[in-house]
Amino acid sequence: MRIRRRNRGFTLVELLVALFAMALLAVMSWRGLDGMTRAQASTAARADEVLSLQVGLAQWSADLDAIVDMTPAPALDWNGRVLRLTRRDSINPASGVLVVAWTQRGGQWLRWQAPPVTTRGELSRAWERADQWSQTPGDAERRLEVAVTPLQEWQIFYYRSDAWTNPLSSDAVTQLIATPELKDPGRDMLKQNLNQSIPDGVRLVLLLPPGQALAGRIVRDWVRPTHDGKS
Repeated sequence: MRIRRRNRGFTLVELLVALFAMALLAVMSWRGLDGMTRAQASTAARADEVLSLQVGLAQWSADLDAIVDMTPAPALDWNGRVLRLTRRDSINPASGVLVVAWTQRGGQWLRWQAPPVTTRGELSRAWERADQWSQTPGDAERRLEVAVTPLQEWQIFYYRSDAWTNPLSSDAVTQLIATPELKDPGRDMLKQNLNQSIPDGVRLVLLLPPGQALAGRIVRDWVRPTHDGKS
């Protein structure tokens, strides 16, 4: 005589164990995906930081390459707070010249560019506006600025007379001491010429804050294209 066995279903305990195992796998999978997403976001953010710095340094070099001498107006000036320069408009040279400024404010390295100018009066006003922008910018000035990268500190050096010097003191002091025969008008003219002349090279020293994709000290040297190459 053949005995049939009744189909046996899952007990409540077995269902609960299965549901717990599935929930555990789901949590582990979610954490894995969340970790991958965070890692991708972090990598993308750091890549953006590096790219932004590279673009900023390339723009820095491009600005210096395009410097134009508008004597008696200064072509390049560093006052310890902002570096200002007068450059050609590479996109539309016929539109005039550009006044560009670089400064550090609010923990950021910033670049500012005035609209093209065509007269000496406009050039003088743009030059003063660039200095004002570095200290107390208004809404109009802020619209013309671009934040390049977080910055803790920066320094500028000029290459003149086969040496890197502080543009605020060393060049002027050395040459003025070397020419004691100059009277006050001549000394003032020499100091003005030193401040307005384009150096053979410009050294940019950036101190990037920790916690960024790139941190620490970065040095970027620019050499005037017409320089003879001595170093």
